[in-house]
Amino acid sequence: MTIRQAMVLAAGLGTRMRPITNTIPKPLVTIGGKPMIDYALDSLVEAGVERAAINVHHFADQMEDHLKNYRGLDILISDERNALMNSGGGLAKGLKLLAREPVFVMNADLFWIGEPADRPSNLRRLAGFFDTERMDMALLCVRIEDTTGHNGKNDFSLGPDGRLTRYRDDPSNPVVYAGAIIMHPALLDDAPEEPFNLNIYFDKAIARGRLFGMMMEGHWLTVGTPDAIDDAEETIRRFRTFA
Repeated sequence: MTIRQAMVLAAGLGTRMRPITNTIPKPLVTIGGKPMIDYALDSLVEAGVERAAINVHHFADQMEDHLKNYRGLDILISDERNALMNSGGGLAKGLKLLAREPVFVMNADLFWIGEPADRPSNLRRLAGFFDTERMDMALLCVRIEDTTGHNGKNDFSLGPDGRLTRYRDDPSNPVVYAGAIIMHPALLDDAPEEPFNLNIYFDKAIARGRLFGMMMEGHWLTVGTPDAIDDAEETIRRFRTFA
């Protein structure tokens, strides 16, 4: 399956990145020579995505100016200037700009490096893994030892059949959610109009036995505070040295 559309969640305030985010939105903070959001956008282009909806709020004008100059995607702006919608509400609003077919969902401030050059990319593999008959959502996952900047907490446990359960309920095979999903927009047809957290739909899918995960290849990074920038830069330099 080739996924042609995506939703990128990019509207957060980036409060833990202050004072940097007092003047710039977090997705535009440069790590390893390019803005964080461009790692997500570049991955989507490589995977065959043609159109992406991206939500904006914090320094929205800066975000729009940057996105106008990004080449390779037809970008639609989901405007949250008037009210932040949280992860779930922002996704539900942005999906209304896209077609009724499977969609990638990406976080603008989480990314990975070091994918094997002789293998399909993580997003291409996730697209091949997704099965609408069995799955509400397919999540890209990572082992905690393959992360930089993470808070040390596991999110889910990955079953032998690929099903995900909450780590707190089953710590048998711990994984971290790596910030990429495939789902069908219809899954959020019953979403409320007000802001809500996407974890609500993770839990609904778990209850139905329809939340699945696939392990990513490479190394995953999150940059949550100014102090984390140096660690991320050093990790990127190390991977580029051995590429």
